[in-house]
Amino acid sequence: MKQKLDKVVNELNTILLGKEPQVRLALCGLLARGHLLIEDIPGMGKTTLSHALASIMGLSYQRIQFTNDLLPADVLGYSMYDKQANNLVFHPGPIFAQVVLADEINRASPRTQSALLEAMEERQVSIEGETRPLPAPFFVIATQNPIEQGGTFPLPESQLDRFLMRLKLGYPDPKAERELLEGEDRRALTARLEAILPQAELEQAQAAVEKVSTSPALLDYLQRLLEQSRRMPGLMYGLSPRAGLGLLRAAKAWALMAGRDHVLPDDLQAVFPSVAEHRLEQGETGKSQERVRQLLSTVSVL
Repeated sequence: MKQKLDKVVNELNTILLGKEPQVRLALCGLLARGHLLIEDIPGMGKTTLSHALASIMGLSYQRIQFTNDLLPADVLGYSMYDKQANNLVFHPGPIFAQVVLADEINRASPRTQSALLEAMEERQVSIEGETRPLPAPFFVIATQNPIEQGGTFPLPESQLDRFLMRLKLGYPDPKAERELLEGEDRRALTARLEAILPQAELEQAQAAVEKVSTSPALLDYLQRLLEQSRRMPGLMYGLSPRAGLGLLRAAKAWALMAGRDHVLPDDLQAVFPSVAEHRLEQGETGKSQERVRQLLSTVSVL
């Protein structure tokens, strides 16, 4: 399994140059059955990474461009009267795909953003009184621009908490940027990607994540992190039980990617910033990184 996952990472690294840590975290989030939020300024490769992840797993893919006039029906779908059938016929929206890219999600109104809540949590949507299941596996990969930019609506805490991880890509280093300038167009390279981890193998990997073992001492360490976050000054609330479960799944996925069948404290620490930072921001931009560093430095492993 490790060899196959390493091959996936290496292939993604040919598309998104110089960003192996972020690529590994993104794959970790998907193996842990989570949803990803990728935040950065425009033009940093957020959409490219999302499309490449879908292509490399051979899953159905839909991109939704979120704008301020996008309506929930544009995401979920709608029913229209069919004269020939003499009844209402449901037309599914782009949410009915295995990988959904919600591009620039924070440019849509809060009403449209909330259309994703049930889909992300329950893997189903309720439309016109009927519950419709979504395809499996189902991943939402959302991109958002920094809140400081104009025309954005902050994601509410209830929406943020449904994203297992938040990633930031940042500028490439000079060597990677030169290779990017001299190389082939990223969209053409992405279009030629083959499914290295097709759906059946992806589901096997996700099942293997669930079988990764955790010791009582590891769970004690996880609980101490959660409890300390709830006591931090300046926070209205700390990490939720959902965040704790997500953190554990992500740590298991990270251990699996390293070729181990058990979780180490290092695995927990590796994924902790991506899982915790967006949950500990709470309206104070830039404070969450320091809070995460404080938690990891003050909470003892033993």
